[in-house]
Amino acid sequence: MAGQRQTTRRGFLKGAAAALGAPYVLSQAIVGAAPAPSDRITMGIIGYGKQCRGHLSGMLGRPDVRMLAICDCDSVRRKMAVKRVDDRYGSAKGKATAGCADYNDFRQLIDRSDIDAVLIATPDHWHAIPVIRAAEAGKDIYCEKPLSLTLREAKLMADAVRRYGRVFQTGSQQRSSREFRFACEMVRSGRIGKVHTVHVNVGGPSTDCYLPAEPVPKGIDWDLWIGPAPWRPYHKIICPAIPYNNFPSWRRFRDYSGGGMTDWGAHHFDIAQWGLGMDESGPVEITPPDGKNVKRLTYKYANGVVMYHGGGRSGVDFIGTEGRVMVNRGRLATEPASLMATPTGAGEVHLYKSPGHHADWLNCIRQRRRPICDIEIGARSVSVCHLGNIAYMLKRPLRWDPEKEVFLGDAEANRWLDRPRRGPWQV
Repeated sequence: MAGQRQTTRRGFLKGAAAALGAPYVLSQAIVGAAPAPSDRITMGIIGYGKQCRGHLSGMLGRPDVRMLAICDCDSVRRKMAVKRVDDRYGSAKGKATAGCADYNDFRQLIDRSDIDAVLIATPDHWHAIPVIRAAEAGKDIYCEKPLSLTLREAKLMADAVRRYGRVFQTGSQQRSSREFRFACEMVRSGRIGKVHTVHVNVGGPSTDCYLPAEPVPKGIDWDLWIGPAPWRPYHKIICPAIPYNNFPSWRRFRDYSGGGMTDWGAHHFDIAQWGLGMDESGPVEITPPDGKNVKRLTYKYANGVVMYHGGGRSGVDFIGTEGRVMVNRGRLATEPASLMATPTGAGEVHLYKSPGHHADWLNCIRQRRRPICDIEIGARSVSVCHLGNIAYMLKRPLRWDPEKEVFLGDAEANRWLDRPRRGPWQV
C-alpha cells in the first residue's frame, strides 16, 4: 500500500512541485469527506518545545494529516510527544498504537521517504540547516518564525525552497488573522491617505551569554542542541529540562536568536511590510538611536516612509495624511473610527484571505501553490529585524540595498550578513 501511495499521490506532487502553479485536485478532506489513507499528508515534527505543543494539537485534530515521527535532542520531550500521537490515534481506533517514531537526529526523520512534509519548531539557530536539508529531500515545510538567525541564511533558505519547488509556510501566523488583513487592506487601499510613518512596538536585541556551567540533565544531547552555534556549557535558562522550572530563554542570547527584535518583530515588522506593500523589498536606511537627535531606531524606505522601533500605540501603528490604523492581536482601531466601519469594498485592495495558518499550508501543499507567508515573505520580514539588530550593535547608520541584499560601502556591516558555524553544521 505504501508503495502504491508514493506512485500516485507523492509522484504527482513531486512532478508538479517545480512550477508551484499546476493545481492538484482537491482532496476529500478539503471538500468535507473523510480522507482515504492514500490522500493524507504524512508529517514529521522537528523540535518539540513549548511552541510546538500547539502545532501538534492542531495537526492531531486533522483527519487529513498523519503524524509519523517526532525529532528532538531531548529524549524526554520527544517521548512525551510520541505518546501524545500514539494515544490520539489509538483512542480513535479504540486500542493502543505505537506507530509514531522518534529521532534524536533530524536527518534521520528527513531521510524517510514516506514523510511528505516537516514542521520545524526548533530554536532560531537550528532553522536554516533542517529547512535546506528538507527542501533537498523533497519535503514541504512549515518553519516557525523568525525564519533565520542571519541575513544570509534567509536568502539561502529561500533559494533552496525555490530550487526544489517546495511549499513553505513561515510561522508568522498574524497574516492569517482577520484584524491584521483588514488593517493592511485599509492602509493599502488609501483609507488613511498617503502613509508617512509606522511605529512597530516589539522588544530589543539579544545579548552575549555569560551564564555559568551546569550539569547536563539526563536525556538532553547538549552538543546537538548547540549544533552550529559556538560551543558553551549547558545552563537550564537556555534549555530547561522537563518538567520546566523556568521558561526557555534562549531568545535572550545572540548565538541562538535576535531577541525581541526577531521574536515579536517577525510578527509585527511582518505586518508593517505587508501594509506597506514591501513583501519583495525593504528599507534602504537604518539609523540607531544616538541619545541626542535620534530617539528610536529608525528605518527609511525608498518611497520616503519612516518606520520606528517603538513609539505610537501597541502592535503596529500606521499613520497617514488622512488617518491612522492601529492593530494588535485582538485589537483594531482607526482614527477616525469611521474608517473601519465598512468592509473592504470594490475598487479597494483585497489581500490573501487565509483559512488558518496550518490549513492554508496544507491546502497549498495539495494545490502546489504559495501560501500566505511564503519563504520569500518570511525572508524579507526577518531581514528588517536583522537590519535593526546590526544597526543597534554597530551603533551607527547603515545603508541597505534591498535588491542586492548587501550593505552599501560598509565592509564591517557586511561581515554580519552571516556568522561562522561549528563543523560539521554548514549551510
